[in-house]
Amino acid sequence: MSGMVEKRGAAHWFTHLGMILGVVIIGFPIWLAFVASTVSQPEIVQPPMPVWPGDQLVENYAKALLSGVNVPVARMLFNSGVMALGIALGKISISLLSAFAIVYFRFPGRLVFFWLIFITLMLPVEVRIVPTYEVAARLGLLNSYPGLILPLIASATATFLFRQFFMTVPDELAEAARVDGARPMRFFIDILMPMSRTNMAALFVILFIYGWNQYLWPLLITTDPEMNTIVMGIRQMFPSGDDIADWPVIMATAILAMLPPVIVVITMQKLFIRGLVESEK
Repeated sequence: MSGMVEKRGAAHWFTHLGMILGVVIIGFPIWLAFVASTVSQPEIVQPPMPVWPGDQLVENYAKALLSGVNVPVARMLFNSGVMALGIALGKISISLLSAFAIVYFRFPGRLVFFWLIFITLMLPVEVRIVPTYEVAARLGLLNSYPGLILPLIASATATFLFRQFFMTVPDELAEAARVDGARPMRFFIDILMPMSRTNMAALFVILFIYGWNQYLWPLLITTDPEMNTIVMGIRQMFPSGDDIADWPVIMATAILAMLPPVIVVITMQKLFIRGLVESEK
């Protein structure tokens, strides 16, 4: 028995050691980026690079937030936040309604429509970007939040996940709601949506990060610097030709760009994990 305890203890410590090493390997570059955002330009350029924070934190972050390159970083963070929230909420709303219609309504071609939705996984925005851009331009959506959001809010994956969850809901609930005189949308709002909240939370985290990290579509749909997203802004900060990069400001911008997704993940961590590992009934 004592030998088993010792083996288990050794395995326990080796597991924790491996996890600690993993955190160090992943976190060290982020730490260096943060350190670089708190020092002056000469301290970064002249080796060795410092590994402890400097005294320029307030100046560098204020310069990034209020000035940036073409537009203040605060404006680009706002644009990315609106886009990410719009995409996440739009995808979840449309997918919920689509899955509800496919599971609970009987109409001709129901499965055909579902598989047509599922096939769109093979047509991401990069594949259909030219016709999508043409439609957005004709509708006057260039340099606008609807233009950033609407072409990206359909989600076959979310529709599939909600469909699979709705199919696990006992039919007796729908029958009981029908006997009580509840209309379909009342059943959807009062019963299905509360039961789906952990799934919605898990998808929200994933879809928010997906929307936040979009680069190609915002790059194409926006020509006004005021509509730039933070991912575009970081790319524009890198010098071209003989220009010199302002590395402290670039690193401060990169750290600021990481904060909203990190805050979303930390805030919704419990619901996110529950939504991935269990289904509420």
